Amino acid sequence: MLTFFTILFSILGLNIILMILSLRNSNKNPKKKEGTTPSKVYPIDIISSKYKKAV
Repeated sequence: MLTFFTILFSILGLNIILMILSLRNSNKNPKKKEGTTPSKVYPIDIISSKYKKAV
């Protein structure tokens, strides 16, 4: 039982440390996508579409 909790808390501690480092680095380097154009959205025309009759 002691081994289980030792491994569990070690993994949780490592996870917390990595999360703190990741959040700290993401705040320093905000990434902005410049020069990208938004993708075009085409409307779907359901009324005029023709479906073939199933057998």
